Amino acid sequence: DVQLVESGGGSVQVGGSLRLSCVASVDTIGRYCMGWFRQIPDKEREGVADIDTDGSTTYADSLKGRFTISQDNAKNTLYLQMNSLKPEDAAMYYCAGSEHRCWRGSGAIEAYGVQVRFGTWGQGTQVTVS
Repeated sequence: DVQLVESGGGSVQVGGSLRLSCVASVDTIGRYCMGWFRQIPDKEREGVADIDTDGSTTYADSLKGRFTISQDNAKNTLYLQMNSLKPEDAAMYYCAGSEHRCWRGSGAIEAYGVQVRFGTWGQGTQVTVS
């Protein structure tokens, strides 16, 4: 089974930056649609960004320009660069992998039900912004 392990979370000041990493246990990065999601307590998990096997990316509309998803196939690692962080970015961040191609229909990573396409999830890494 594929395992995903996130790291890089922590506490940062408003306006600061963090880079999250997600390492896969087997050759997954570049072969799967990979995504980042986040969840605040008592709220639904929401899509942040995804990257498909062809390298195409999508982002949640509210995060475009501040967050960047990327991957290093040789290191089997997915990244999320987060800049100009705001208090509302504080959340548990999860990486996930899907055997399906990334959804490029209406809503993309924010589409209702898109998360069920992702069958493999990491344990999450906490981001705090204050």
